[in-house]
Amino acid sequence: MPQYVHGGVAPPPQSGKDGDAVQASDWDRRLDGLLPSLPGRVRAAVDWLRVPSRRWFRLGAGLGLIAGSMLAILPVFGLWMLPLGLALIGEDYPPLKILLERTARWGERVWRRLRRR
Repeated sequence: MPQYVHGGVAPPPQSGKDGDAVQASDWDRRLDGLLPSLPGRVRAAVDWLRVPSRRWFRLGAGLGLIAGSMLAILPVFGLWMLPLGLALIGEDYPPLKILLERTARWGERVWRRLRRR
């Protein structure tokens, strides 16, 4: 049985609504393309978090961010914590990367539609 860990066996591709196959590696490419645009300290922190040996730290931080997102009515806490927590957990669970990539593609389509108005 394949293990879904960073650098492990990827799940089979799944088709998105628009017909193109969505793979966990698509999410990795999206993050790799985003990293150069981040400030140096943030980029260094993300690089540090993506090291495979830091799996348990990512899992704890991801679960903490998801739990914190449920306290969105309080200052500092908010819904911004939910996608960040899911992205951290997704680093070790490729099926979640597929969901994140589909969501990002959906968001891009909606954004393009709104900008055309």
